[in-house]
Amino acid sequence: MSVRIQIEVPATSANLGPGYDAFGLALGIFDTLTLTIHDDPVDPSTCVRVTGESAETLPTDRSHLIMRVIGDVLNAEYPEAPAGLGERLSLDCVNRIPHSRGLGSSAAAIVGAIALAGEVGAHAGGQKLSRQRVLELASELEGHPDNAAPAVSGGLTISLPDPARSWQVPANTIAEVTVLVPDVRLDTEIARSVIPASIEHEVAAENSARAGLLIHGFVTDSSVLLEATADRLHQEFRRDAYPESMSLVDALRAEGLPAVISGAGPTVLVLASTVPPALISEAVTLVHTSIDLGGYRLKETKQTSDSRERR
Repeated sequence: MSVRIQIEVPATSANLGPGYDAFGLALGIFDTLTLTIHDDPVDPSTCVRVTGESAETLPTDRSHLIMRVIGDVLNAEYPEAPAGLGERLSLDCVNRIPHSRGLGSSAAAIVGAIALAGEVGAHAGGQKLSRQRVLELASELEGHPDNAAPAVSGGLTISLPDPARSWQVPANTIAEVTVLVPDVRLDTEIARSVIPASIEHEVAAENSARAGLLIHGFVTDSSVLLEATADRLHQEFRRDAYPESMSLVDALRAEGLPAVISGAGPTVLVLASTVPPALISEAVTLVHTSIDLGGYRLKETKQTSDSRERR
């Protein structure tokens, strides 16, 4: 008999304007990952099946990011696990989070992989990984915890690195947001490369104040969210990297809507449930979604007959 473990991991939006590399929000868009532990080794060249986002370009062998991370975590965290355990794993991914759009797809993959490795390790007789440990490992791989934190715990999070820690802030004033996803992609490293190494003290002070005000807006008074989401730390420096997205942010903010670039972009996040349709071009996909409050979650673990016709 094989063992099937299925989890869901939410998309995330980092920064939220002034909260650069620190604030994150979990969204009601989920990737579903199903890992199967077989009785015998599976074909390593076809051990992964992907449907949905980027299915035509992602690898189907053990070079797939999730399979690589699972293997690394098993080796590091569960050295007493049975030899060859990783060779008996197969993975099914249903990808719904857009890739290279600033919605935390890589963080979701890494968090999901680490959580799955913890479930496999527990099945092999070890201790399941705590959410704090999942956050620490994910942050090491991602380089910063802003996307990993809400994928782990859900909701609105504030995180600190070295060591990775996060705190969930009650998002009392809004329950739904609007995500505007353009049909172009942007590599995170390119987006980060255009931000200057240093900024003026005045800019840092203003951004700190707006970050504090943003928390007040989420917790107590949504009327301040427009002013709170104004940013001088990263978005303007990246304008040339996603000019259409910044023009959309400008237009939405001119209508009084708290719009920001989601993460490294080019997706636009609006902290409101509706936006004027006239502002949205055909090159943008509009998604209304809730704020996810749970982070990654185990959907099922069960034994099944060990059938691998497609592997």
